[in-house]
Amino acid sequence: MEDFMRIQQKYTEEAQKRLRPDGLSQYQTLSESDSDQLRHLVDDIWADHAALDALPSPIAPGDCPKFLIVGAGLGGILSAVRLIQAGFSADQIRIIETAGGVGGTWYWNRYPGLHCDVESYIYMPLLEETGFIPSYKYAPGVEIRNYFKDVVKRWDLEDKILFRTKVDKLEWDEGARLWKIDFTTGRGPRGDEKTTSSVNAEFVLLTAGLLSKPQVPKLAGVGIEGFKGDYFHTSLWNYDVTGGSSEEAFPVLEKLRDKTVGIIGTGATGIQVVPMLADYAKEVYVFQRTPSAVYSRGQKATDPEEWKKIAGQPGWQDARQANFIAHIHNEAPPGTPNLVDDEWSRQPAYSALVGDKEFANVTPDKVQEVIATFLARDAENSARLRARVAEIVKDKETAEKLTPWYPAWCKRPAHSDTYLQSFNKPNVHLIDTGGKGVESVTPQGLVANGQEIPLDILVFGTGYQSPGVSGADPSVRAGVEMLGRGGQSLRERWASTGPATLHGIASNGFPNLFFLSPLQAGVSANHAHSIDVQCRQIAYVVATAHKRAGGLTKSGLTVEVGVPAQEEWSAKILQGAARFATMAICTPSYINNEGHLVDPNATQEELMKKARASPYSAGLPGFIKELEKWREGDKLSGIEVTVS
Repeated sequence: MEDFMRIQQKYTEEAQKRLRPDGLSQYQTLSESDSDQLRHLVDDIWADHAALDALPSPIAPGDCPKFLIVGAGLGGILSAVRLIQAGFSADQIRIIETAGGVGGTWYWNRYPGLHCDVESYIYMPLLEETGFIPSYKYAPGVEIRNYFKDVVKRWDLEDKILFRTKVDKLEWDEGARLWKIDFTTGRGPRGDEKTTSSVNAEFVLLTAGLLSKPQVPKLAGVGIEGFKGDYFHTSLWNYDVTGGSSEEAFPVLEKLRDKTVGIIGTGATGIQVVPMLADYAKEVYVFQRTPSAVYSRGQKATDPEEWKKIAGQPGWQDARQANFIAHIHNEAPPGTPNLVDDEWSRQPAYSALVGDKEFANVTPDKVQEVIATFLARDAENSARLRARVAEIVKDKETAEKLTPWYPAWCKRPAHSDTYLQSFNKPNVHLIDTGGKGVESVTPQGLVANGQEIPLDILVFGTGYQSPGVSGADPSVRAGVEMLGRGGQSLRERWASTGPATLHGIASNGFPNLFFLSPLQAGVSANHAHSIDVQCRQIAYVVATAHKRAGGLTKSGLTVEVGVPAQEEWSAKILQGAARFATMAICTPSYINNEGHLVDPNATQEELMKKARASPYSAGLPGFIKELEKWREGDKLSGIEVTVS
């Protein structure tokens, strides 16, 4: 017990080291930076502008598609496919996408070594329908990106997407029962010749990704722009600087052989990039604020004979996904086989973050007891992790600095069989900042721990704007001005009550509008599965409403959540919110708003409103059961369907 208490004290001390008064303000979002140089770091360098200019526009003035989907990432593509599977046609769908291609995060992120961190057999959607066989248990990013291109072709959506286009405003027209969509499209050799236009649509689906706005730290000195070498963010890897190609999983970075490279960031991206830099750069300096929890990956090629067993029965992918979340959320009955059998599915305490049935309804007075329970469950797992670092990293001092001191649920676990090993190489140097981060930038390099480190190239693996910045509002995350009935925004609509939805996908006052979000919905480690559950629910609601009103081609429908239904659902979310206080003891990260999870000056009313933005407390398995029960009898309980 004494050792257990000592470790908890260590967790607290390490978290406090990293707590900063500026919280989320310590970062700047690149797309919103005051610096032209930094804003250009997120220019679309992958777009084939000439080819895109040659394409006919899928949206013409005066068009009124039944469905306008905002985003062609995983969520947008799945939304379209699930609508088609529900009986609608691809011709009824149009998609608007800011990028020059499909895939969302898999379009933008092409850094060397990029692979899926969840088993590809359960992450890549629609495998049963397409018959596609991932090449590895954890598929390379380039394979996933190309797979999404194939999915779009298979469901006849390729010519339904307007690329290089940002939706600026959505406004509901009560008289016409339509959404008016204002958007800006780029054309020309650099995509910077902007034109604005508008179109109407019967239904709108917002599918912006949870982590979609790259950020960098605000650094003193000459600032990032004052650095004389090359610099870029991992979300848009600059192969002109490093050599190699985005079309290879492990490109040869031949231009780094005589270069000294610094990388800031040791999260899920950093642990994949560092081994690649270590293989090619003359010297690599890894600047660390907080070490990642790095478990083994167990990567292996897909064996054809094993695949026959995995995919041999109808419904295999749904069953495998269900088995995975049963283990993640601690709902697998004793003796249940672990089909995925990876480090994710062997985490005994990760449900502290994503929810579970056991602690779905925790009263505030029981919070400390619940936290203690999860800490005890995680003790052996975290001890095993710390022992792994000590075993792999040969230099004892470096190993100690690479050892994570926080519970397993506090940061997304990383998985690699090469990251920790990289620090045994003579050209790789860990610059641990003791939780403080990099201090400043000079024209020649970075200053950390009072020492200047000269660099030729600076790589930012510093992630994305925290979802907490949007205040749970999906329109803010999407960067869209959204006005529903009466000209009210979602934020205005929720001002008096806090967030209010039914099942996390729709809200009263915004008829015919649906969104994807962890807000009031089930979440899990496999984000693709969580998204698909919502996409299927949206398709079900819309298709059932149409069938009730006269058919899938019927126009003039409004489908809207009633206030009593969303208040009942929000009350259920509020009832389960206390269990997520497990995040209060965590080291600062994007997950807990950099340690500022709760405003100490907030009133009880304000705290109650914020708690309504929590995920569903029983986790994704419980959320799926809720939806299945709600769908019984096709009643659309709590949904108001009217026809003009």
